[in-house]
Amino acid sequence: MLLNPEHFENIPPVAEILYQHGDIQARVRELGEAISDQYRSQGELLLVCILKGGVLFLTDLMREISIPHVIGFMAVSSYGSGVRASSGDVRIDMDLDINIRDKHVLIVEDIIDSGHTLTYILNQLETRQPASLNICCLLSKPARREVEIPIKFLGFEIEDKFVFGYGLDLDEKFRNLPFIAVFDLDNDH
Repeated sequence: MLLNPEHFENIPPVAEILYQHGDIQARVRELGEAISDQYRSQGELLLVCILKGGVLFLTDLMREISIPHVIGFMAVSSYGSGVRASSGDVRIDMDLDINIRDKHVLIVEDIIDSGHTLTYILNQLETRQPASLNICCLLSKPARREVEIPIKFLGFEIEDKFVFGYGLDLDEKFRNLPFIAVFDLDNDH
């Protein structure tokens, strides 16, 4: 079933639907299988969700991972000038409450733009001596990348468009949408 913005109330202008719910679920299933294959004989797997955007992705992804795993959460803030900018100034608002030493850690992130936030998180977690440290990201915007990020598992690579839905917010709202939409900047009133 194709879902469109008319099914939801007070949605901002949508230029296009990038990925329907079924497309996202199919890709999440593939990622879950790949992660299960990669970590099956590795030892304890810890999924670290970066809040808030990664929550929907995490909950769907963990149902598709067939091996035992543990979950943890981190919340970070990044600052910069402009609505879409990040200068690389990052602060941890909520840290992990799990010791990651000698564990296989997989960061679950909704989207990577400039790469500054993930670089900061990787550097912080690396000092805690995990057995391995990798990234699973739903969306990547390489056109906005300022810092190279090693993505081990990637859902979709997208162009430099302002997207929302499926965990991604628009002014802290619309994370509940089951699709990923492109915000129509030309029709924003």
